[in-house]
Amino acid sequence: MLKFIVVADTHIVPEGQLSHGLDTLARLEAAIAFINERHADADFVVFAGDLADRGEADAYIRFKAAIADLNPSAILTLGNHDHRPTFLDIFGEELAGETGNVDHVIDHNDTRVIVLDSSDPDLRGSGRLEPEQLSWLARQLADAVDRQVVVVLHHNITPFHVQTDFIILEDADALVSVLREAGNVRQVISGHVHMTTSGTVGGVPFATFAGAHYSIDPTLETRSGPVPAPVARREGPGQIAVALCDGQSVVVHMENFLDGNAVMPPELFSWN
Repeated sequence: MLKFIVVADTHIVPEGQLSHGLDTLARLEAAIAFINERHADADFVVFAGDLADRGEADAYIRFKAAIADLNPSAILTLGNHDHRPTFLDIFGEELAGETGNVDHVIDHNDTRVIVLDSSDPDLRGSGRLEPEQLSWLARQLADAVDRQVVVVLHHNITPFHVQTDFIILEDADALVSVLREAGNVRQVISGHVHMTTSGTVGGVPFATFAGAHYSIDPTLETRSGPVPAPVARREGPGQIAVALCDGQSVVVHMENFLDGNAVMPPELFSWN
């Protein structure tokens, strides 16, 4: 069985700074400690974008130092808060694939994991996959016709009927068309929205998780238009996704590495 972890939205800032009042380096360190303790047997960890809060070199240097303590190997890609040229300066130009983006393919027995770089510095919050990436993706899917495929990227691939729908993947319809045509995509995992959701789009299953930064209450739109209340943001939970792929199924657990809820006493659950 393939087991891998997805972490997103670490939003690391330079030393001495906070992101919206949060010490994001401490939260990343907590996530790494949680993974090392609970999931040291994972095959790898995908960091699915928004590694840095504003794409500064100092932030990437701090991120790089922090993940050195991670037991499983790390696979990195980018989100809308990242700056690809600065990232490549710190982590190495070789991480830019044939399309110039930070995309990856990992094969493990009956499963192929495809990681996509959806960052675009010209967009405010939303993301983009270049035509070259979509063509590359179609080839990777075709080459995996005998495998189940899990796709990981930063941005969500369909609107959620919430006030932040304007920052979804810009060309989501084109991506979903490629995924649907392949017929072997079993799950798409994203961060970005700071919310836990699941569903299907065009028959393609997807899930998002809250990530390592603040969390957002899903302020739903109504038929009469957007709810007038502002989007509520909370300090937690800090959440990762744990994907388990056995060739027949893909199961994604959302686990909180930071959680304000108390553990209930075991004696409350003694059954006759």
